[in-house]
Amino acid sequence: MTTQPILQFNFPTTIRFGVGASAELGDYLKRSGVTKPLIVTDSTVAELEFFRNITNELTRKGISVEVFSAIHKNPVRSDVYAGTIVYDATMRDGIVGIGGGAALDVARAIALRVNHRDDLFKYDDLVGGEVYITGEIPHLVTIPTTSGTGSEVGRSAIISEDTTHQKRILFSPKLIARMVFADPALTFDLPPAVTAATGMDALTHNLEAYLAKMYHPICEGVALEGISLISQAIERAVHHPDLDSRSMMMMGSIMGGIAFQKGLGVVHSLAHPLSTLLDVHHGLANAINLPHGMEFNRDGFEWKFERIAQALRLQSNDTAAVIRYLADLNDAIGVPPRLRDIGVKEEHLDALADLAIADFAHPNNPKSVTREDFRALYEKAF
Repeated sequence: MTTQPILQFNFPTTIRFGVGASAELGDYLKRSGVTKPLIVTDSTVAELEFFRNITNELTRKGISVEVFSAIHKNPVRSDVYAGTIVYDATMRDGIVGIGGGAALDVARAIALRVNHRDDLFKYDDLVGGEVYITGEIPHLVTIPTTSGTGSEVGRSAIISEDTTHQKRILFSPKLIARMVFADPALTFDLPPAVTAATGMDALTHNLEAYLAKMYHPICEGVALEGISLISQAIERAVHHPDLDSRSMMMMGSIMGGIAFQKGLGVVHSLAHPLSTLLDVHHGLANAINLPHGMEFNRDGFEWKFERIAQALRLQSNDTAAVIRYLADLNDAIGVPPRLRDIGVKEEHLDALADLAIADFAHPNNPKSVTREDFRALYEKAF
């Protein structure tokens, strides 16, 4: 009998899923003894009617609300420090993150910083910082308002340095939200372009998680079903949204957030520098690079691409069909085909390649990626 290592699998928290789930927040907080939460969101969500309805209902239930929304589209360390100052000054006793990936990452990072006051990036997982996350984490609740990052079920926060804009990853199972309220109704009014970009972000999470080299068959099963759900729903969610398509997209996003604890890959390492250097929406950056990154990974992993083709319900299991599908899907939902279409210039490509090779995602890619590979992939996408 062969010796097999003992493995550990950690999966997420309780998820309340369905239209109206967000209305349960107030009663849940009261049952949990949280009476003074810090609500972390972004400046756009803070002005929306559903957000005001949520905060008004909390106030009606006797819960003291403090809103922190001064965060960047690609959040930086100073956002986290500013939010912690508000948490302290107003004597909060819990955190509720409401929004897309930026708001939820900042909410999680503030939750970390409340009882971990060394430099934030001491806790960077890429330098072994998880071992320093030993203190308690305040009660954390997440409510997603897009179907993209899956951050609501995550255990990490991606925060950039203020000056270099290098992305850092804060990670610990302690950072998982204690409760997620996933309410598809909060995504009903998303414009088509945002639905498309965030939806392709979720699809990329599932695809890269499935291909990532780390051994985690549970995540692979979740990723394949996430791929299937998103492929069935995304065009309808963009062009003719309804409850069914919005619900499938939100569940597919959650599944991507669960699956990519297995790892990500070359596409995310291509996308991250576009966000940090040129402020490109992360989902859009993923979408444009996705066909090229998947083509890079195809040779040698044909059997995995055949499984992806099955999940996508393609008529052919030819691995090239997956690449064609992704390019055609981008076109169908209005994603620009080239980096030059979103303002990237040829003189940016070397700096992008330098950032990509330093990124944290590609070490889990099924194939090794060099700086020259990144430069060539940017050139193809350009």
